[in-house]
Amino acid sequence: METSSIPRKNRYLNPYIGGVLLGLVLLAANFISGRGLGASGAIKSAVVASTSAVAPAYTENAKFFKEYREEHPGSPMKNWLVFQMLGVIVGGFLSGAIAGRLKFKVEHSPKITSRRRLAFALMGGIFFGLGSQLGRGCTSGSALSGMAVLSLGGIVTMMAIFGAAYGLAYFFRKNWI
Repeated sequence: METSSIPRKNRYLNPYIGGVLLGLVLLAANFISGRGLGASGAIKSAVVASTSAVAPAYTENAKFFKEYREEHPGSPMKNWLVFQMLGVIVGGFLSGAIAGRLKFKVEHSPKITSRRRLAFALMGGIFFGLGSQLGRGCTSGSALSGMAVLSLGGIVTMMAIFGAAYGLAYFFRKNWI
């Protein structure tokens, strides 16, 4: 039996096994809930709940909030996507803790500072969040779930995501390698 020189606690799940498991989770989500995975819906629910709590008069008159409440009666935080994202956060935390990878540090190239790395991560997150709203869903919802049901839109979305990432990687690679 061959042993690896990498300690067990620092090894990651085989990406092929991870892909199969993700596919099974996507299949289960479609079977159980009748829809695919997605993260941006949970953020939208949190925004609606927060805004409703802070400025209820505004949310009563704003078109976006009215439409959301009509489509999702009840508390926005009882949306299944909120529970899905909580599971992702808790699962990721537990996975990192069990594997010994849970550390509070900023990983970055020696060529940049932690501050710059965090600034780029924040900007990327903001752009991704805005894009997910303009595109009517995040990569999980639009691309992964769309491709799972053979949607042309899902296929085009996935091609656009990877194409843009490939095209822009040259300009940003100095921040990571």
